[in-house]
This record gives sequence, structure tokens and C-alpha cells, in this order.
Amino acid sequence: MAIKHFLQFSDFTLDEFEYVMGRARLIKRKFKNYEPHPTLADRTLVMVFEKNSTRTRLSFEAGMHQMGGAAIYLNTRDSQLGRGEPVEDAAQVMSRMCDVIMIRTFGQEIIERFAANSRVPVINGLTNEYHPCQVLADVFTFIEHRGSIAGKTVAWIGDANNMLYTWLQAAEVFDFHVNVSTPAGYPIDPALAIADKSRYTVFADPADACAGAHLVNTDVWTSMGFEEENAARLKAFDGWIVDAAKMARAKSDALFMHCLPAHRGEEVAAEVIDGPQSVVWDEAENRLHVQKALLEYLVLGRLA
Repeated sequence: MAIKHFLQFSDFTLDEFEYVMGRARLIKRKFKNYEPHPTLADRTLVMVFEKNSTRTRLSFEAGMHQMGGAAIYLNTRDSQLGRGEPVEDAAQVMSRMCDVIMIRTFGQEIIERFAANSRVPVINGLTNEYHPCQVLADVFTFIEHRGSIAGKTVAWIGDANNMLYTWLQAAEVFDFHVNVSTPAGYPIDPALAIADKSRYTVFADPADACAGAHLVNTDVWTSMGFEEENAARLKAFDGWIVDAAKMARAKSDALFMHCLPAHRGEEVAAEVIDGPQSVVWDEAENRLHVQKALLEYLVLGRLA
């Protein structure tokens, strides 16, 4: 049986996502009721971090423990990977000692090479190109609050980054549309854009991108690895803050999301992220529940 990996959002079909989300609903309900769910007892997750993390480490580590398994943290600065061991060799060794591996790194090609040499499932905890676990949690959160996301409009305001490229893939899978507004000089990379251009529309004015949206989404203007561009980005992104005026252009019941950490006064106004339309805390918590379901599915397959 071929090993199933989750390296980008398009790796799963709609049917697979619907199964995982169904399990996530069950797992979340049991978590809230303090009911044990030890389906991964005696299983081990190895977490490899080349980029810093709060939510990714906490959600994967806590989730694995809550399902009866163990989670081992490795930072490339403290392992042989940080001393030049080939990714392929590391994958061969690590995958013989655990049941599933999560990697948070820079280039997508690193995780692709790792997965190609792994004997166990590999999960993308974030790369420069994609952030599939976050968007899985985001779509789950939208469905929790508003029902099906099919046919809806998601506004993306800000950087053309790993979050946007993952939202574009999600639009193809879940049948919704993305309104995109990025500042001049920071357009969508054609190499990372989806083939179906009808799934998204690009707007020069971010307020226009919010018009009629069911969900307004943004992220920090300077992602990890681009810190040296911070000053230039702050200037270029002036006007791309998601504020009350932009939210007023969206549907009256539109939700606001942000994958966090957030910088109030830069990409989002405090009145929005701390306001009644914001679901960022539910969104953050749901990383735990959807990733538990994801781990379970990749390790055990479908359960009756």
C-alpha cells in the first residue's frame, strides 16, 4: 500500500477532507467532554523544526499525547540535519524509528525530498510555499460557523505567500472563489498559482476584494525568512490593513481570520481582530483538532 503524505492541500481529495473533518468533529467533541481518544497509543510522531513555531508545535505535540502517543521534538540546529546530513539520509533513518513525521522548513523541495525517502507519512507543518494544516483548520472553522464553504467568496488581503497559495488549492477542492489583493510588486507567483484561473480574481484595491466576501483573511506582511525586507514591505503594504471600513464591504455576517501571530495596526486593526466577526481563537484551537484527525488518518487509515 502506497504511503499517504500531506505535503500540500491538493494531496487530498474532497472525500478525504470530508472524512478527516468528520473525525475532527468527533475528536473535538470528545476533547470538550474530557473523553479519552487513544487511537494512536504506542505510536510516535517526530516533529522536525527548521523554522520557529508556537501553534504548530503545541498543536501537534499536545494532540499526539492526547491520542495516547508520543511526540519527539527535533530542531535542525540540534541535530545532524543542521550539520549537513543529507535530507534523504535523515528521512531513511527517522522513518525507521517512528510512525509519522511532521516537518516545518523553508523550501517545499526539502519536504518533497524527505517524503520521497520516508517509510512513514510526512506532514507539511509549513514551508515557504504552502501551509496546508493551517488552511485545513481555517476551512473547518468556517464550516463550523457558517456551514458549507462551497460557492462562497474568500477575500485574501496582503502578501502572496504560503497561506494564499494554499487557499487557492483549497478553492479547487472545496469549490469556492478567492478574491486576492496584493500590493504592487508582490503579485501571485505564476509557478505557485493553480491551473484553474477562474477560481480567483485579482483586485488592485483591497477594499474591492472584500466586497461581498463571506470570509476576509490576512496574514503578517513579513513572513519568516523575509525579515530583511520588513522596512520595504511596511511601505509597500500601506493601505492593506484589514480595518472596519474594509470589513463593512464584506457580507454583513462575514468572518475574519488570521493564522497568527498578528500585528495590530499593521495588517489588521485591533477593532477587527478583537471584534465580533473575528474567529481567530477558534481558528487557532482547531489546529489541534484537525491535526489529530489528520494524524489518525495518515497512520491508521479510515476507521469505522
